[in-house]
Amino acid sequence: MKKLGVSILIAGLFLFSACSSTQKSAGVKDDGKISFTIVQVNDVYEIAPLDAGKWGGMARVATVKKEYLKENPNTFMVMAGDFLSPSVYNSLKYEGTRIRGKQMVDAMNVAGVDMVVFGNHEFDIAESDVQSRINESNFKWVSTNTFHKTEKGVSPFVKQTKQGDEPFPESYIMDLKDADGTTAKIGYIGLTLPFTKVSYVSYTDVFASAQKKYDELKSQCDAVIAITHQAMEDDIKLAKQIPGLTLIIGGHEHERHYAKIGNVYITKADANAKSAYILKLNINKKNQKVSVAAKIIDINESTPFDAATDIVVKKWTDIGNANYASLGFDATKICMATGEPLDGREPYTRTTKTNFTKLIVAAMEKASPTADIAIMNSGAIRVDDMLQMPITQYDIIRSLPFGGSIMEVEMKGSLLIKVLDAGKNHVGSGGFLQYSSSIMKDSMNNNWTFKNAPLDINKVYKVAISDFLMTGGEANLGFLTKDNSDIIKVYPVFTDLKDARSDVRRAIVNYMESLNK
Repeated sequence: MKKLGVSILIAGLFLFSACSSTQKSAGVKDDGKISFTIVQVNDVYEIAPLDAGKWGGMARVATVKKEYLKENPNTFMVMAGDFLSPSVYNSLKYEGTRIRGKQMVDAMNVAGVDMVVFGNHEFDIAESDVQSRINESNFKWVSTNTFHKTEKGVSPFVKQTKQGDEPFPESYIMDLKDADGTTAKIGYIGLTLPFTKVSYVSYTDVFASAQKKYDELKSQCDAVIAITHQAMEDDIKLAKQIPGLTLIIGGHEHERHYAKIGNVYITKADANAKSAYILKLNINKKNQKVSVAAKIIDINESTPFDAATDIVVKKWTDIGNANYASLGFDATKICMATGEPLDGREPYTRTTKTNFTKLIVAAMEKASPTADIAIMNSGAIRVDDMLQMPITQYDIIRSLPFGGSIMEVEMKGSLLIKVLDAGKNHVGSGGFLQYSSSIMKDSMNNNWTFKNAPLDINKVYKVAISDFLMTGGEANLGFLTKDNSDIIKVYPVFTDLKDARSDVRRAIVNYMESLNK
């Protein structure tokens, strides 16, 4: 991930806002000008700093907002999707209940997040958990193309309160007012790519929905902003389709991006709050002009922790560490000190081999030295980020939050081929398989080879495989169970915490530590 270090200044047409007003000072004449500031973050899965405390952390983000609030009371923070998941906390329990993003909402509330949109990963968790997190949130949700699907039909998601249900708006107009009485209206739309297909979510077309709401807002507002969670190419398409947008505040890629398409600005920060966009906007009501100065800042060790938010972060960090210790892990211990960053980003782990997936497979092979090959489903890797050195045990835990044991089974070559074909046909999904380098697809002869010889359909191969895959629970692999007639032998499950096969994460940690020797 590129680190620019210095701010990128942008001049142009942009805007964000939130509902706020300041008292008009006595005797001060309205000058027809109003300014405000937006702190933009996106794709934040970790409440605590990463990379041995060097980067990110919600307590630092809170400090950034408070510093800019001192300059301008009209300062707001936006989260452009992906914050409830993926996270290792989703598999942990607190007071008998799975945490499922509760730690992030807790931290965001205290840090002062003002507005959010759904990201695709919000729907990794169950419907009931999403609803609980919505109910706990103190910030505004805007959802233009993403709706709640129930037995009664499709309707907006709602926040359930004591006063009744509050439906998410498809668009939102916020009123601004400054000290001399200048006012402005800012329109917002919130867009989410229809990536995560679950039974309780319904999507409308991103571009048609955006156009409809923009057409409704443009005559009522001084500026219209789209907060999006989608690919950069789609943000660019949106900017070309609706050239009257002031700004697109985006997320999804996990890397900082900036573009100007016509008069539309597109900004995205790095994942996990390693950076934030600071957007300073000025509206001149007399000539209807909007200008912007934007800079991207690194959030690192030079940024102090906000005390109130840090209390929340430490609370959840302690809860997490207690959970990990019960499984035999020391979250703070470094298991790999130097080397290239490990690529755990989903667009790559689910389509090809990366240095991280190769390391995982190598760790499985080391843990099961008598196995011919090792196989892992890419969906087990949930970090969706680059792992920077040094790597701690926590980094491995959060990368594979579901854990699970490494099973050893003997299967016929005919079944192994069927499994490999299913994985090959599942490019782009969690069912895409990572496997030993001794296995290759011979495209010329359209067959699979093992150590450069064709797989023998009648031969029995010993396979080290993730326990989840042996449940038949992976898409297109429902046939892969212990009861399959081509499974010749299933070895006992390893439960001793001293055995690396008891948890694939332990196998990875042990392998990394062996590389340091």
